[in-house]
Amino acid sequence: MFELRAHRLSKHFSGVRVVKDVDFAIGPGEIVGYLGPNGSGKTTTARMLAGLLEPSAGHVEYAGRDIRDDVVGFRRHLGYIPEEPYLYPFLSGREYLQLVGRLRELPEAVLAAKIDGFLQLFGLSVAADQAIASYSKGMRQKIVISAALMHDPSVVLFDEPETGLDVTSTLMLRHLVRLLASRGKAILYSSHILEVVERVCDKVIVLHKGDVVANDSIVRLRTLLSQSSLEGVFSELVIREDPEQLAKDLAELSAMSA
Repeated sequence: MFELRAHRLSKHFSGVRVVKDVDFAIGPGEIVGYLGPNGSGKTTTARMLAGLLEPSAGHVEYAGRDIRDDVVGFRRHLGYIPEEPYLYPFLSGREYLQLVGRLRELPEAVLAAKIDGFLQLFGLSVAADQAIASYSKGMRQKIVISAALMHDPSVVLFDEPETGLDVTSTLMLRHLVRLLASRGKAILYSSHILEVVERVCDKVIVLHKGDVVANDSIVRLRTLLSQSSLEGVFSELVIREDPEQLAKDLAELSAMSA
């Protein structure tokens, strides 16, 4: 039985602490939503979990072992979908997936079949041999998701994966996340789209200014905070201003400047 665990993770940038003592675990078959406003530390946490960013304090464990003991070995079990897809624009989508698969040492026959399957399912077959530089943001995001799942990882970190995706692809992504969990993957799903998190996640962690302010099942949080939706829970925990009044103020300011 494996588990991905964050042990009191903290991160400082130029003396400013952006993540503070984050502590949680994700086991096989679990989908944990990671919520917070922009700048709350979600991406920083994801990068530390992926072994891409060294914590200022705390550590990350996989299967009971500090990932720093064997980062390369840990990454064989990891699929990471970053918010911003960093790709080689001069490669085609097919070439990029071939590169990733070969770095993962997948057998050529298996790799070719997986690449064709991902390209077809994501509707990228026609553009497969075009340079990534010509792809839309949504198309690039599909390539990143395909690359992250190519080696059948045990742990998948999604950091704002809906960025650039159309409605159909977003719906497909929801089903994919559930299916991955049903096959025993441990999944962290970081997003600002509350509706998606509410539909796919078993429990949520809410981050505010680097601090975890909630870590529980959605149902229990609704009950404890007497809220009917995850949006209500999030608003009570994180949003300090009245969004309706703020919208009115902005509209009035806009009208004054016209």
